[in-house]
Amino acid sequence: MKKIKIFTMVLAALAAFSACTNDLNQYPNIEETSKSVYAEPGNYLSALAKCYASFVTAGQGKGGEDPDLSSNNGYDYMRCYFNMQEAGTDEIGSTWIEGDNIGNLTFLTWDAQDTWVADMYYRSYYSISLCNEFLKNSTDERIAGFTEAEQAAIRNYRAEARFLRALAYFHAMDLFHNIPFADENLIGSSRLPERWEAMDIFNFLETELKAAGEVLPSAANTEYGHAPRAAAWMLLARMYLNAETYGAGDRNEDCMAYAQKVLDEGYALEADYTKLFNADNHKRVGAGQEIIFPLVVDSRNVVSWGATTYLTCGQVDTDYGPAAATVGVASAWSMFRVRGEFPALFDGFNDDRALFFTEGQQQYMDEGVDNRAGGYFVTKWSNLTDDGDVASNTETDGVDIDFPLFRLADAYLMYAEAALRSNTDLDQALDLVNELRINRNAPEVSLNDLSATVDGIPFKFFLDERGRELYWEAVRRTDLIRFDAFTSDKYLWQWKGGVKDGKAVDQRYRIYPIPATELSANPNLFNEDY
Repeated sequence: MKKIKIFTMVLAALAAFSACTNDLNQYPNIEETSKSVYAEPGNYLSALAKCYASFVTAGQGKGGEDPDLSSNNGYDYMRCYFNMQEAGTDEIGSTWIEGDNIGNLTFLTWDAQDTWVADMYYRSYYSISLCNEFLKNSTDERIAGFTEAEQAAIRNYRAEARFLRALAYFHAMDLFHNIPFADENLIGSSRLPERWEAMDIFNFLETELKAAGEVLPSAANTEYGHAPRAAAWMLLARMYLNAETYGAGDRNEDCMAYAQKVLDEGYALEADYTKLFNADNHKRVGAGQEIIFPLVVDSRNVVSWGATTYLTCGQVDTDYGPAAATVGVASAWSMFRVRGEFPALFDGFNDDRALFFTEGQQQYMDEGVDNRAGGYFVTKWSNLTDDGDVASNTETDGVDIDFPLFRLADAYLMYAEAALRSNTDLDQALDLVNELRINRNAPEVSLNDLSATVDGIPFKFFLDERGRELYWEAVRRTDLIRFDAFTSDKYLWQWKGGVKDGKAVDQRYRIYPIPATELSANPNLFNEDY
């Protein structure tokens, strides 16, 4: 069983961080806690734990009990983010479209009233608010009365809080683009947050992540569950790769530079792809391993009905697909499958990453997204340990699988794609791609394969390869947008736009709208295309 230190949710100090937001028309804010929590240096770790846990839990108690926010659907940050990144793409066909209120995401027809859009927006800003509160109370002036050792530890925690705030801001920028900005200096003010353009948020995050990377520890010196400096570098590389999407210009060479820093940090590809997503995947974290930074999910201390519980229970089906026991869970939620175009990306399943259940299934969803006989099931996530033992009882405790937010394989692919786009260091790009593919039991490719324009999409190999490597890891929408394939007709999948054969949709769906409730609460904000 994995060891959890900073994520013990029973700490009484965490209760001080419950949101005083009772409905969605209020800007998320945090109660004044400096007297009750930050008076003691030992409480800073507990406060930081809440910042981390806000990405995978929905409340103070087990599975989201005593909720942090009164949200529409009531789910955690990562369940919301997964749906925002995956539900409208070729990687997901949701079964319970009406019951889960996910039809608008599925068919790319949402508006500013969508419940998932609103929940994601407020979850992002709740996490940002927690980090802001931590940063306000961890300045050098605020901690001056503590011992030198205590101050040094808190300064390290401060770098982690800056990284976590940047992570939540990046998600908000990527999803919504032009968003309100609030840092620790706005706490206690009567001013409403100002609207910042995506490029301004990008510039802020660039500065923050570079600064955090100077303080965060190396891979070899990072305690499990904490963010290492390579996590900041990975987020920078991802930002740079998508910089043009945010109006920040061509930053491919910067992407290569920070991906290279990750490559030099001492991580290594995992020989068994499936072990990156099982109940023992915490053993694949850190120096010499592939997982750079996970969001910790634990059946004892960080119980969530979202995050990886959602993915693991949601991928199995009581009537059509693989049995729940095959992936170590007690119940099948029958939530989703992949649309037929996605498994077609694999070369006859001659690839260790092609983890599909096909028995009795039609590859394509000809009878509709919610017809469970169409679309292959996925068996990527497993609540079994390396020895094949069931890690937890998911009917009561959720799964024991961390969510690998950043992996070395992604650094390989980001470096290689940025190299091709900037026409530099092509030999290393090809070497990295083939090293990865050999590791995954996939055939080697040529430089011509990497550079080819297919169906009007330059460098389409990378769009496909990132799908093969990173599916269901909440990057697909961002990747499709970078390749101009999310809303256009350059790449169609079944039921894109709500029609069987797929169609192009309005370009406005590249960006989610700020919820209507937030526009009513903050006159500084507006949506350009909704």
